[in-house]
Amino acid sequence: MTSALDFSPSISESLGDVTIFTAAGDAVQFKDLWDQNEGVAVVALLRHFGCPCSWELAATLKESKAKFDSAGVKLIAVGVGSPDKARVLAERAYNILGLYYGWGPTFFNPAIIVKMLSRFGALRKAVKNYTIKATPDDRSGVLQQGGMFVFKGKQLLYARKDKETSDHAPLDDILDVCCKVPVS
Repeated sequence: MTSALDFSPSISESLGDVTIFTAAGDAVQFKDLWDQNEGVAVVALLRHFGCPCSWELAATLKESKAKFDSAGVKLIAVGVGSPDKARVLAERAYNILGLYYGWGPTFFNPAIIVKMLSRFGALRKAVKNYTIKATPDDRSGVLQQGGMFVFKGKQLLYARKDKETSDHAPLDDILDVCCKVPVS
């Protein structure tokens, strides 16, 4: 597991000027996604929009959103989408955070099969409306792994890089981190 201590204290500053795009295609700077003074935010970096495991995580996040809202925590999900816009995120934010990338963590780790089989029902439910059309046109995007990060203002409180496909941070742990932080 990765720790917030593994990152520079100025990681939020490094990410701040990274531009990401909303589902509507509007450009937004990373630092504008939550209150940079005192706001608490969970930033879930998904693999890519064509990954069934990312669909599962997105469904879990959606189901948990009310818990985070009631704790005063902004829940943000970011993923690799269309190549022209996703390349900016993949080359800057994913690299700044040092998220895993490659064939091994994506397809050739035995832990992937064990994890997917243990969550088969949830995964099956999450991908009910799945479509391969969501896979990035630039197929190298499917090798990008994600992670989960919790910020309070600019301070990184929690960091976890997904080691392989379907390796997601337990949301109960994330919520526990968020609830221990006084929200202004």
